[in-house]
Amino acid sequence: MAFSPARVIFEKEALQYPLGKKLLDYFRAQGVETSFAASHNRITTIPGKTPSEGYFEGKRTLVVGIRRTLKFETCKPSAHFQLPLTTSCPGKCEYCYLLTNLGKKPYLRVYVNIEEILSAAGNYIEKRKPEVTVFEGAATSDPLPVEPYTGTLRRAIEFFGAQEYGRFRFVTKFTDVDSLLDVPHHGHTRFRFSINTAKVIDRFEHATPSLPERLDAAQKVAASGFPLGFLVAPIMAEKGWQDSYRELFQRLSVRFGHVPGLTFEFITHRFTKRAKANILEIFPGTHLSLDEEARTFKFGQFGYGKYIYPRELLIEIRAKFEAMTREFFPDAEVKYLV
Repeated sequence: MAFSPARVIFEKEALQYPLGKKLLDYFRAQGVETSFAASHNRITTIPGKTPSEGYFEGKRTLVVGIRRTLKFETCKPSAHFQLPLTTSCPGKCEYCYLLTNLGKKPYLRVYVNIEEILSAAGNYIEKRKPEVTVFEGAATSDPLPVEPYTGTLRRAIEFFGAQEYGRFRFVTKFTDVDSLLDVPHHGHTRFRFSINTAKVIDRFEHATPSLPERLDAAQKVAASGFPLGFLVAPIMAEKGWQDSYRELFQRLSVRFGHVPGLTFEFITHRFTKRAKANILEIFPGTHLSLDEEARTFKFGQFGYGKYIYPRELLIEIRAKFEAMTREFFPDAEVKYLV
């Protein structure tokens, strides 16, 4: 499922980099609307009079800029640090936490100074060696949909393939993996796919590939020798959830039961008060479970509160997913369940 922006906005200084100039030439040749802005952090020309219109127009907008802040955020429990290659995603998932921190028009951003970003990563690696440093490439984005235009994911995989003490990981819901299958990764990049039950994907993960398409892409990645992982998120503990997720695990085991070094990450559904308000503005007919009375309020690591499942239900979810993993993937590693 290719991402085709309706408009591309360039930070003027991005044209000082070869990738910026290349992208401008490409999109102009394709007849895509192009314009310029002083900063990729302040884009005011995206249309949309209502919150819903602004959200959907933002998802059709690509901004090309320079990543100036080369101090990387931490990224627990996924990795040591974020690796900021892109920001945002063309998917329109109703539950997405990025609804709360990317503004009313969550446009996609790509950064053209990839060599500077990777050089900064090298400095982090150097300071922490001989301990291995792990970087997450999808903390605030899904980097795969823009890869056909930028090639920055390929460059990052190449970079980490040559790092004795550096590792890279990213997660995607998308499937355009063919350009990455021949990259010399040397086992240093873990390619993970975000999956869920077919019902959750169909109801809430709009403008993303189907579960069968994601699993097809995962098979290609595994066949190319990449370390493979699955992120099951968000786990929706609605009526019949036990049977639905067991069916998902059975489906996975048919294709990936013998893949070595497989990892799993599990994240239960949660929401903040601010996210709920945004979701109801953008998706007024949503079927997401957003009843605060049915949840437990908890402060998160970044200082804001969120509504999570009650303790008894979380214990049941943990037990169920750990048991399914042992049954269907006895050699796999569960990284975390939150």
